[in-house]
Amino acid sequence: MQIQDLPYPDPGVPDARSGPHFLWWLGRGQLGGQLKSLAWGLLHFVGVSAQPFCVGFAIEAVIDRSGTRLALTGALMALFGAATALGDTFLHRAAVTNWITAAARVQQLLARKAAQLGPALTRRVAAGEVVAVSTGDVERIGWFVEGVSRFTAAALTVLLVAVGLVVYQPALGVVVAVGLPVVAFAALPLLPRATRRADYQREKAGHATELASDTVAGLRVLRGIGGEELFLDRYRGASQEVRHAAVRSARMWSLISAVQVLLPGLLLIVVVCYGVHLVREGRITVGELVTVYSSVMVLAYPLRHFEEIAMAYSFSRPSARRAAGVLSLERATDIGGSRAADVPSGDLYDPGTGLLAPAGLLTAVVCGDPDAAGRLAERLGGHPPEEGPSVLLGGVPLDELPLDSARTAVLVQDKDPVLLSGALRDLLDVPASGEVGARAALDAAQCGDVLESLVQGSLDVDDPLDAHITERGRSLSGGQRQRLALARSLFTDPEVLVLDEPTSAVDSHTEARIAEGLRELRAGRTTVVFSSSPLLLDRADRVVLVHEGEAAAVGAHRELLRTEPRYRAVVTRETEEDAALSGVLAKLENSELEEIEETA
Repeated sequence: MQIQDLPYPDPGVPDARSGPHFLWWLGRGQLGGQLKSLAWGLLHFVGVSAQPFCVGFAIEAVIDRSGTRLALTGALMALFGAATALGDTFLHRAAVTNWITAAARVQQLLARKAAQLGPALTRRVAAGEVVAVSTGDVERIGWFVEGVSRFTAAALTVLLVAVGLVVYQPALGVVVAVGLPVVAFAALPLLPRATRRADYQREKAGHATELASDTVAGLRVLRGIGGEELFLDRYRGASQEVRHAAVRSARMWSLISAVQVLLPGLLLIVVVCYGVHLVREGRITVGELVTVYSSVMVLAYPLRHFEEIAMAYSFSRPSARRAAGVLSLERATDIGGSRAADVPSGDLYDPGTGLLAPAGLLTAVVCGDPDAAGRLAERLGGHPPEEGPSVLLGGVPLDELPLDSARTAVLVQDKDPVLLSGALRDLLDVPASGEVGARAALDAAQCGDVLESLVQGSLDVDDPLDAHITERGRSLSGGQRQRLALARSLFTDPEVLVLDEPTSAVDSHTEARIAEGLRELRAGRTTVVFSSSPLLLDRADRVVLVHEGEAAAVGAHRELLRTEPRYRAVVTRETEEDAALSGVLAKLENSELEEIEETA
C-alpha cells in the first residue's frame, strides 16, 4: 500500500482482543511495507557500520605502504558511502509510508466503527476519549508499527557487527560482544515504571481534552449562568495535572536516555584501555584498534533504536489498548445484511412497544419521558441502545438488512443534531433521493431568517448556499440550528423520517408554519415525529401515546385530549391535582345542570 492509494478499499477486520494483539494485526497487515523498510534499513546500517573496517584497512595499508590496498579501501569506502545514502533515503520513504498507512488504517477502522455504532458510541465512550484515540493515539500506534522494521534492521546490524569484530579481532571482539547486550538491554528494568508514568500522563491528558470539549460545547450556557471562571479554573487544574504527569514521565525517559549514553561511553573506555594494552604487547595492530574503536562509536547509532522502540511501545501500547477498546464495541443488535440490499417500504412497526407508523402518514408519538423518547427514536432507526426485537419495515426486520440499506430506508434526526463547519451547500451535500430540492427543504423548515443571518455574517456572499457555518453552528441560535438540521433531513427525503423534538427550540408561530411545511413536503412519505407540542400533534394523521414502554393509546390529538387523561397530562402539563380539580369542577357543573333541569 502506497500513500497515493489511500484510503484502503477495505481496512479489514481488526484483532481487538487487546492492545498487543491489535498492534500485531496492524504489523501483519502491511508486511510488504515492513519487509521493504527492513531491506533498506539493513543497507543503510550495514553501510554505516562498514566504514570503521574501511578506516582500519586504510591505516594498515598506509603503515604497510601499499598503494593498491589503499586505493581498494578508498573504493570500498565510496561504495559503502553510496549504500548509506541510498539506504537512508529509501528507508525514510518506506518508514514514513508505513507510519501514514498504519495511521490511516486505524482512522478508517475508527470511522467505520463510529458509523456503525452511531449515537451509541458517545454513550459508551466519552467524547474526549474518542477525540484522543482518533488523533494522538493514532500517531503513536503508527509510530510503533513503523519503528519495528527499523529496529529489526538495527538489531541485525548490531549482531552482524559483533560477530564481525569477533572474527576480525577476537581479543577485543569478545569484549564488545559481551558489552553490547548489556548496553542494549540495560534500560529494560526502567521501562515498566516509564510505561506506567506514560499511561498516567495519557489518562490526565484525556481528562483535560474531555473537559475542554465539554466547556467549549457549553460555552453559551456557561456565559448565561456566569460559570466561565469556574470551568476555566477546573481546566487550569486539569492542565497542571497534565504538566506534572508529563514532567514525571520525561524524567524517567531522560534517565533511560542517560543510561543509553553512559553505558556505550563506558564500553568505549574499556575497549580503548584494553586495546592500548594489547597494542603495547604487540597482540594487535594500531589499525585493528582503530577499527574496533570506530565500530563501537558507530554502533551508538543503531543502538539508539533500542531506546526508540522501547519508547514507541510504551506510548503505543496504551494507545492501542484504547483503540482496541473502541473497535471491540458492538451494536446492541447487529445489522448483519443477511437479506438483499433492496430498500423495503411499508408500515414501520416496533414489536417492543407496539408502536405502528402506517406507510405514507404523519405519525406523532408522545412520551412522558424524553429519554425514553430518544431511545425509542434510535430503535426505530435501527440503532437500539439495548438488545430487543428488531423494528420491522414492511415486515422486514431492520437487523437483517445491510447497514447502508437500513440507513437509506430510515433516517433519524435526534434532538441535538450536529452541524459541521463549512458552507451551507456542504451541509446539504448528503445522499438524497433527488425528489426534494434544497430550496423546498429550507422553505419547509422555515429557514428564511437563518439564510439572511448567514449571508450577513459572511463577506462577499450573494448565494445563501455559499454562506459559511461556524463549527457546530455555534454562531446560530438553538432554533436556527434545529431548522437547518430539519432542512437537511427533509432534503435527504428518506423512505421513513424519524424526528425527535424537531421544534423544541423555536417559537410557536414558527413551529406552526414548520408543521404545515413538514406535512406538505412529506405527503405520501412515512414520517414519525416525537413531540408533545399541540401544534405538531394537531396536524398529525395519527397520534400514539407511549406510556411505560407500551403504545397505550392511538387516535387523533383532540380525541385523545378528551378521552385519555395520561395523554392530556403530558401534552397540557396537567398535574394530578389539576386533573382531580378538573374532575370535581366537572361534577359540580353536571350537578348544577341537573338541578336547573329539575327546576325547569
